[in-house]
Amino acid sequence: MFQDDPYLLPRSYSEFRLFSLSKESGKNVAKYMVNEFPQFFEKDFAEPHIPCLMPENLAPQIEEVSEAALKERIQLRKVKASVDMFDQLLQTGTTLSLETSNSLLDLLCFYGDREPAREDQPDQKKELEEPEEETPDQRKQRGRSWKASGFIGPKWRENNNAERIFNLMPEKNAHSYCTMIRGMVKHGACVRAHDMYVDLLNDRHTADVYTFNALISAVPQVKENYTERWELVKELLNHMVEQKVQPNLLTFNAVLKTLRKCGNMAKGLSLRVLREMKALDIEPSLATFEHLLAIFHKSGSMEILYEVMDEIEGKTFVAQDPEDANFFVSAMRMCLNLKDVELAYRLHKVMETGDNWKLIGDAQHLSLYCAKFFTLLCMMEQLDVILKWYKELVPSHFYPDARAMWAFLQALDTANHLEMVPQIWKDIKQLGLSNRLELLEEVLALMAREMHPQETQMSFADCAADVKSVFETRERNQVPLGWTASTLGNVAILFSRVGRTQEAWNMLELFKKSNRIPSDKVVNEFLTCTKQSNSPDQAVELVKLAAAYSLPTTAKLARRVREEFELSEEQKKALEAAEPQCSDSSDSDSD
Repeated sequence: MFQDDPYLLPRSYSEFRLFSLSKESGKNVAKYMVNEFPQFFEKDFAEPHIPCLMPENLAPQIEEVSEAALKERIQLRKVKASVDMFDQLLQTGTTLSLETSNSLLDLLCFYGDREPAREDQPDQKKELEEPEEETPDQRKQRGRSWKASGFIGPKWRENNNAERIFNLMPEKNAHSYCTMIRGMVKHGACVRAHDMYVDLLNDRHTADVYTFNALISAVPQVKENYTERWELVKELLNHMVEQKVQPNLLTFNAVLKTLRKCGNMAKGLSLRVLREMKALDIEPSLATFEHLLAIFHKSGSMEILYEVMDEIEGKTFVAQDPEDANFFVSAMRMCLNLKDVELAYRLHKVMETGDNWKLIGDAQHLSLYCAKFFTLLCMMEQLDVILKWYKELVPSHFYPDARAMWAFLQALDTANHLEMVPQIWKDIKQLGLSNRLELLEEVLALMAREMHPQETQMSFADCAADVKSVFETRERNQVPLGWTASTLGNVAILFSRVGRTQEAWNMLELFKKSNRIPSDKVVNEFLTCTKQSNSPDQAVELVKLAAAYSLPTTAKLARRVREEFELSEEQKKALEAAEPQCSDSSDSDSD
């Protein structure tokens, strides 16, 4: 997808998304230039001819006011121009065919009576619009998140052009009503859609299966009570039987999706729905199983996943429902909650069977799936298995987030292979996670917790210096990281253990600048470092620093310095001058 150049490859999901959008934006700009200035692209050098590379003819060719002109504008998906042409035909007294009127309704209901966004159109400032009145549906949903209601895109406006044209139609058939109902449901006017369905029945028409699917999916927005929701669903299903409308897979998926919002009663009802599907010989899709998992998960019964896995293992699926893409992420989330790595392996095998991988969804879905799978592996598997999957999944399938990398560090700790922490730190930087304080603290804490062989300690110290540079570097548009007592102390310890005395002392001085207090362990580690380098001056300065911080171990430090170093008379006086401070502080503590 991207150029085969390490510098141009994304290192994190945010960069992947940015690069993908940039690439798509470039394509759209190219399309815009070709379609806006077709006179510069008239020569066709391609053999054979490639129509998609030539300018699109988006301008209407028929100028006179006629039904043919209206059909042309509908074909070109020009909403405003189609409505204007309809009004002109209405003024001239032209009678439109029912087919043309229904085509115009299809256009208006699909796009919510708004001009569709062109793929090649660059971002432009939106025209100022008059404030819209709230419809009864919108007033009912006030205070509820629009996204949470399950509907996206423009909202249905009351008395819009679709409703106006529908009311002006001298003749209406079932298609007219069904188009209006599906448009209302799509754009969130669920109560009005059910009212329109009543009008359809009063006009002695029958709805098609797609209209019933839309009405069933809108039930949670129409009824608040769980029992009332299920009663309305049953009523619609009975109407399907009366009108001899054969349900399809999407009908049962809509019922199951509605049951997800019916509380504890959904568990038993969902099994009845599955039995009905089996009786009608309708094979479930991945969305069917995803709804089932969600229903049982809410009631605390996650064991349903084992039965679902028994059902889908070895099978290949095709996309039949837009929500098929949610299954693998939801199932892997349940595997993580159950902490069942064997079940996760079975699920991953299903995903790799045939073309099932195509049903995992977009890059974000794939990243969520892999992140949960990898986190589970870090919790339950041996390190060699974790490393195998890490090399396989990162970065070809996903970019780990901070939680996944934190779980990876915990796996290294559990396996007692902390010598790999510096290498993981390099990956953390490459993934753009070096600004996450919790990761930096964990990296430093693991390296500083206990002593290691000298070679490992050297690599730890180099890693600590790299972490220190992250704190000292201020990235543009980012809040600088603040030193904590633990990060300062761990860096000082790692420097002290390899004899980098001056760098360790610089870290101790940073405690005062950052208004932090060093721990006893930090001070003792630095004193050991000064002893190894035979630096009595630094040892005396350390006692002064401890006295300034009123550390309770100051007296013990002074005693160690006397016993372990050969001090000059001047150094002894300096040490004695620091001792009254620590003795005074200890006396006040005893009081």
